[in-house]
Amino acid sequence: MGILHEDVVIIKQTEKEDEATVITINCPDKTGLGCDLCRIILFFGLSIVRGDVSTDGKWCYIVFWVVGKASIRWGLLKKRLLEACPSCSSANTLIYYPAESQPPKPPDVFLLKFCCRDRQALLHDVTQVLSELELIIQRVKVSTTPDGMRKEDTYGHLKAVVGDDMVSCDIEMVGPEITACSQGPPFLIPPAISEDTFSLEMPDGCKHGSLQSDSVSVTMDNSLSPVHTLIQIVCRDHKGLLYDIMRTLKDYNIQISYGRFMTKGTKDCEIDLFIVQADGKKIVDPSKQNAMCSRIRMELFRPLKVALVSRGPDTELLVANPVELCGKGRPLVFYDITLALKMLSTDIFTAEISRHMIGGREWEVYRVLLDEGDGSSVPRRKIKEAVWRLLMGWER
Repeated sequence: MGILHEDVVIIKQTEKEDEATVITINCPDKTGLGCDLCRIILFFGLSIVRGDVSTDGKWCYIVFWVVGKASIRWGLLKKRLLEACPSCSSANTLIYYPAESQPPKPPDVFLLKFCCRDRQALLHDVTQVLSELELIIQRVKVSTTPDGMRKEDTYGHLKAVVGDDMVSCDIEMVGPEITACSQGPPFLIPPAISEDTFSLEMPDGCKHGSLQSDSVSVTMDNSLSPVHTLIQIVCRDHKGLLYDIMRTLKDYNIQISYGRFMTKGTKDCEIDLFIVQADGKKIVDPSKQNAMCSRIRMELFRPLKVALVSRGPDTELLVANPVELCGKGRPLVFYDITLALKMLSTDIFTAEISRHMIGGREWEVYRVLLDEGDGSSVPRRKIKEAVWRLLMGWER
């Protein structure tokens, strides 16, 4: 089966600010393709407001309606979406898709070291440059020296321009073991915080509020299709909502045969997904149904974990998100953290990103020690709420 290369991914940009851009993808299917596509769209700072997915198990047709800032590099987005589609190759005009494809080569990992004069929001500005260059920060260690100099060790590709404040800069290739996952929770995190932050269970007595998501409804039905299980989800919209659903199903090795996603008004979302297991059968085991519904509900209720903890007289911001089984983390988390602190005029003394295996699951943990040298005028609750709302896309 073949298809013209330019027809694999079609982006129809809108001419009006209040209308969505339409992204159409027509390619061979694979388990987890929806997750990969949603991750790329989220990385480019776009929000999916509507989606339709249809597949026969071999070939899929996907349509996303997306909104975002005007500065999106649509050509680059199309290129990245093409790369995620199975067996796509830009070398040919007419593309034929073999039954099997080669596994992707692991990306190279680089170490960036640079030293420059400190200033407020420096770390966010550096993070923004890396994001614009499509450079993924896998691990970071940042510290501010007493004489006002900041040293940053950032793992990932880098190509950026730093102004006259630059003192030194060095990039070198390192092995993948440098970003290896540690066994156990982060050092110096109180046990109570660790148990709450990394729990996969819904907290008892969930309350609505500025720091909590609204209720999440997840139900399964086997009566509407002779061959598919229907999952129906109703919840409040948040940044990366469809990605959170898709990555959860990908981790369960679930295949989506047909799906529909749409937002109602400005907050609520409805999602219908007709799914099958890897063996092509319905999910009929009640225990499997309950486990999957509970997992989806938890992932949508708290897709990220945010906490403020005390380290002696200092305050540390802790943010954690689960890592996909394929090893990929959630896009732009560090960008949003640093942006929220920049908006609050809150300085960063040290920052670190690391991965930890906790409770049989890999987590990406962001630890930011706040600079309160002159006494912070921003209440802790306000800091936590600002970071949470920006991560969830509820800043407005």
